[in-house]
Amino acid sequence: MELPRTTLTLILLLGTAVLGVTLLFTTMDPWMNSGGILAGGLDAHIYRDGGWRLWHGRALYLEPTHYGLLYTYTPFSAVVFLPLLLVPWGFVTTTWLVLNLAVLVGCVLQSWRMLGYRVTPRLVTISALIALAGTFAEPVRTTLYYGQINLWLMLLVLWDFSRGEHSKLRGLGIGIAAGIKLTPLYFIAQYLFQRQWRAAATAALTFLATIAGTALILPRDSFQYWTSTFFHSGRIAPDVHPANQSLRGAIAHLTHGPAPIWLWLLIAVPIAITALWLSARLARRGEPLLSVTLGGLTACAISPYSWGHHWVWFVPLLVYLIHRAQTRRRWWLAAGVLYPAIAAWTYTYTPTWVSVGTFLLPPWWPLSQILMNIYVVLYLITLVSIAVGLRGRTPPPIDPIVMEQPATAPDPRGLDPLVVVPLPARPVENA
Repeated sequence: MELPRTTLTLILLLGTAVLGVTLLFTTMDPWMNSGGILAGGLDAHIYRDGGWRLWHGRALYLEPTHYGLLYTYTPFSAVVFLPLLLVPWGFVTTTWLVLNLAVLVGCVLQSWRMLGYRVTPRLVTISALIALAGTFAEPVRTTLYYGQINLWLMLLVLWDFSRGEHSKLRGLGIGIAAGIKLTPLYFIAQYLFQRQWRAAATAALTFLATIAGTALILPRDSFQYWTSTFFHSGRIAPDVHPANQSLRGAIAHLTHGPAPIWLWLLIAVPIAITALWLSARLARRGEPLLSVTLGGLTACAISPYSWGHHWVWFVPLLVYLIHRAQTRRRWWLAAGVLYPAIAAWTYTYTPTWVSVGTFLLPPWWPLSQILMNIYVVLYLITLVSIAVGLRGRTPPPIDPIVMEQPATAPDPRGLDPLVVVPLPARPVENA
């Protein structure tokens, strides 16, 4: 199907794109060293440094990398980042920024395809407008600023879930994404709940292959990572940091101290199981995009530590809301609430310290506890909304089909020649 040619959609998306890009360049000096969108690329340089260390036989985890920061990704990721060595050091920031923007458009287009839309010039234009508006969404803006890899991983996952149920390639993207960054392992559980056994096995075997293959190339780093570094979440940041937008971070924020592991698990495990069950129901009801989006948001929520830029899964959620708004305009309200809530609002503490994101607004503001945990709050609202929506959906009604007996063949039993046979209008899902 094609996206309806509605003037309202075009006006809203064009206006939001112009507003988003304008705010992106005016809320903070784009060349400001500590946050300007054109002066970033820190993580992209760390990725390149990881590839450089592999190429030159240097340790990945025993010494700091660029700017004294520690390398936290898997050894396999360093293999993936080797092509970055082809980009001169001074061009890494710009190159990665342009590539990330292209991948962002790809994620939006892939989201539309999973909703059943054909790729047309109009759809590409709409996707570009959504991507431009998305640059002022904090998860996207921060991903672009740091030169993060979140959008690439999301595209891999979306591509994987768009494969046919019997595709031999289904699971490959998940395994590769998990090999780079462990969070996508959650999607293997999602495949299992959907009874996609082959896809789950393919993903698991691909992930294990990334470990085994890298161990042959980097035995020392692999041993160091899987026996020590992997268990040191403190290498990232303390639980109580406002940027930790996860359930564990929310607990730490509310208790003003490190989150007890038992309490975190007591809350995170039931939520994860509930989300997996809901995702499976969504998949069975023909909602693949919402199903995988819920999975991506849940993976961020239950992770021990989730930076704001991990929540790029709000982008396909926005696409889904815009899709629903094509038939029911009230869905524009949901999109209109979500977008400003995740926007990259800035607050200037000092001339050289400007925070980005709703969760980093001043703690003395009203509703600070909600603002500090805004992504977790939005996730829980999404989870509950999906649960209520699925509960409220009833099977399609059984429509009677009228069948007339031939006039030349009267029923010998003297029954009325007009017979009403109840048949379903379409297959009813066994939920």
